[in-house]
Amino acid sequence: MAFPYMEAVVGFMILVYLFETYLDLRQHTALKLPTLPRPLVGVISQEKFEKSRAYSLDKSHFHFVHELVTIVMDCAILYFGILPWFWKRSGEFLVYAGLNAENEILHTLAFLAGVMFWSQITDLPFSLYSTFVIEARHGFNKQTIWLFFRDMIKGVVLAIVIGPPIVAAIIIIVQKGGPYLAIYLWAFMLIVSLVMMTIYPILIAPLFNKFTPLPEGDLRTKIEALASSLKFPLKKLFVIDGSTRSSHSNAYMYGFFNNKRIVLYDTLIQQCKNDEEVVAVIAHELGHWKLNHTMFSFIAVQILTLLQFGGYTLVRNSKDLFQSFGFDTQPVLIGLILFQHTVIPLQHLVSFLLNLVSRAFEFQADAFAKKLGYGAPLRAGLIKLQEENLSAMNTDHWYSAYHYSHPPLVERLAAIDEPDKKTD
Repeated sequence: MAFPYMEAVVGFMILVYLFETYLDLRQHTALKLPTLPRPLVGVISQEKFEKSRAYSLDKSHFHFVHELVTIVMDCAILYFGILPWFWKRSGEFLVYAGLNAENEILHTLAFLAGVMFWSQITDLPFSLYSTFVIEARHGFNKQTIWLFFRDMIKGVVLAIVIGPPIVAAIIIIVQKGGPYLAIYLWAFMLIVSLVMMTIYPILIAPLFNKFTPLPEGDLRTKIEALASSLKFPLKKLFVIDGSTRSSHSNAYMYGFFNNKRIVLYDTLIQQCKNDEEVVAVIAHELGHWKLNHTMFSFIAVQILTLLQFGGYTLVRNSKDLFQSFGFDTQPVLIGLILFQHTVIPLQHLVSFLLNLVSRAFEFQADAFAKKLGYGAPLRAGLIKLQEENLSAMNTDHWYSAYHYSHPPLVERLAAIDEPDKKTD
């Protein structure tokens, strides 16, 4: 008797949904608490706490609805055979258009075009509500409806331009890969990721935001001095106009080898009280680089990708797998999709473990910045960013342990303060 892959996948998806909903309910209860956590009393103003609480509860209510609709749709698509039905319809569309439906690349691209159209349509109401109701209600949304749709159209165009060559290459590699298929797939995706990491900040990101050099002044001088002291090969320092879309703030760095760049959101500069707080945030980010956190994450992703492709090669010719989901043929892309569904349990476990590592890295980067003498401004900067972004002040321990890649503010402040307490 063939193994019931589809039933097992749907069953596990429902179990994960129930478990994560339980965690969401715990977090929702924490968000409803009327008082600040004791360590934040006198640190966060009551006005900011009330705004943060209202914002977090609005997002929580929205999340419950979105997740329920998502799990119902995803389970229905698998259980009622929507995927094989849509695969057949995409082939019929090719015939109607006078194209060769036997060409797997064309068939796959037609299928993906339909999937992309469907996902855009079904996700649009949630995106609009999140952006123009929740984010706007709490003062974060700055974009117009025209800018929203312009960004969406740009994203679709980029997918149309970039996606087909990558999909075609994957299909050809699988068809001709032989016993070293997993290695070939991994090597190809490694090249794609390196190319995308190179061209994204140069060609793609500027399509959505304006990047301008950070003006000469104290802030630029301090960041450059910090980078130089750590032998960080900073080549360019940009400010991005994040405020055209949202009041949320961020900072990041990118680049290979001796060509590093740092990008500051204009909202980050606006929200921090002084230059020292901004520099402290950059010191934290440079800590990730100095402590090789970025390299560790990159290597971990590559290992996981190779293992996933290795697992895919073991099941790609399994007729039982395809038939369980209603397919009477074995297309390459469908095989990858089905395999991803079958390893959902492992994906959740790996995600949880990576979050544990990420939180440990955040503590280490904070400690690195403190060691450089930025403990006080980093502490002040974290508090200010927590206030301005209306981040959740009360968090459930189980929820944060499962979902958060960054430790809650209370834990980060305690870790920053701990050495001083020992000294005293």
